[in-house]
Amino acid sequence: MDRIIVFDTTLRDGEQSPGASMNAAEKLRLAVKLEKLGVDAIEAGFPAASPGDFEAVKMVASKIQKSEVVALARASKEDIDSAWGAIREAAHPRIHTFIATSDIHLEHKLKMTRDEVVKAAVEAVRYAKSLTDNVEFSAEDGSRSDRDFLCRIFEAVIEAGATTVNLPDTVGYAMPDEFGELVDYIRTHTPNLDKAVVSVHCHNDLGLATANTFAGLRAGARQVEVTINGIGERAGNTSLEEVVMGLYTRRDHLGLTSNIDTREIYPTSRLVSMVTGIVVQPNKAVVGANAFAHEAGIHQDGVLKHRMTYEIMEPETVGLASNRLVLGKHSGRHAFKKKLAELGYELEEADLNRVFERFKELADKRKEILDEDIEVLIAEEVLRVPDKYKLDYLNVVSGTMAVPTATVKLEIDGRITQGAGFGVGPIDATFNTIAKLTETRSKLVRFTINAISGGTDAQGEVTVRLQENGLVALGKGADPDIFTASAKAYVNGLNRLEYLKKNPSLALGERGL
Repeated sequence: MDRIIVFDTTLRDGEQSPGASMNAAEKLRLAVKLEKLGVDAIEAGFPAASPGDFEAVKMVASKIQKSEVVALARASKEDIDSAWGAIREAAHPRIHTFIATSDIHLEHKLKMTRDEVVKAAVEAVRYAKSLTDNVEFSAEDGSRSDRDFLCRIFEAVIEAGATTVNLPDTVGYAMPDEFGELVDYIRTHTPNLDKAVVSVHCHNDLGLATANTFAGLRAGARQVEVTINGIGERAGNTSLEEVVMGLYTRRDHLGLTSNIDTREIYPTSRLVSMVTGIVVQPNKAVVGANAFAHEAGIHQDGVLKHRMTYEIMEPETVGLASNRLVLGKHSGRHAFKKKLAELGYELEEADLNRVFERFKELADKRKEILDEDIEVLIAEEVLRVPDKYKLDYLNVVSGTMAVPTATVKLEIDGRITQGAGFGVGPIDATFNTIAKLTETRSKLVRFTINAISGGTDAQGEVTVRLQENGLVALGKGADPDIFTASAKAYVNGLNRLEYLKKNPSLALGERGL
């Protein structure tokens, strides 16, 4: 198979995403991760852009040992000197110089003729070549440039010493068929193109970056310029994970491969998202939260019978532990039964039917059902717990000028008792008072609140997980008043703990009710 050179520009073009600016330490951390991922070249930045970018590129160059470290420069001696100053200590340095070649850029931005652009490009490449043998030239806005002019300038820069020539679809304008034809035309009409690697750099303004990149590869390009999560200027760049997994999954069709360790894709994606603050959309290919999630009952049933029915990639291949069956209103009995088994429950058919019916009712109200929700349903429908404690009355006082205080009246084994207590907040005060009245010493290990409906008057649903002497019980309560819902959930959990103490055989290991 032909090996594709993966040129990652997350640290340079990716950083141009609005709000994604990185400091030197963050760039270095990402560069180390990219090297572990196995990218062939890391474009670390644009040293002439700022002193900070110069120092960041220099730090990356001093650290990275396996991947090439690339610095971007305009077609000027000053930019190239800055680029070389930043990467000269790199184990494998590359200077990447560029100039626009489309008539619209020549007329409105550069105010130059085609002859002047060719002269500037040749001089820039020749000067860069005097500093390093590894020089890349990019024809900015190449997809909107005259194809014969592209052949002319590529021939000239290769003659001047360029070892890689890059064809960018800078504004994401090209269609896959025409972009592939353009790459093919350049390859067949540039006499000395066999002396250089043809690269493609596509943007996603029309959502075609990955498709155009594959069209370029099919036409003979052998370097792809990509970013993690597809971040970059405007709508972003070609996504590394999409290209790499396309090569991996369809290697039978493409006959192409790369040096990427695909198991590092998801961890790298998470790191980029954390550093840049750009959240990965849930339906993003390969690395999105829903990429290996299944909710539809038909899909869940198929995946449980054989993964390949609805998964063309194994989640482990990209660094995920497993796929995810999302329980919701579209889920079927097969997926629900499997989830019960994962939680440690094997129910009789009648109990399963009853719990499944309650699950469907809950799923109509909630977008996603959590494990705790299922456990509560089982406790309510199968492991019915008699109430030792009942909440009769609750009054809470709290505010910026008041000490959080809760007054509680409980019925304990038919006997009424009441008391008051303090806490750091109203819910803490409520729980402290209930614990004092019930003389219990359980540990609150989880507390969650969900709104059952929308609006400020939504009914609140509280779930607590209580632990005592190795026993774990879940409590649940609902009320428009969130303090009351919390008290109900806490009392409900205490009742289940009491039941487990009397029936320890029902406790499923550390899970309990």
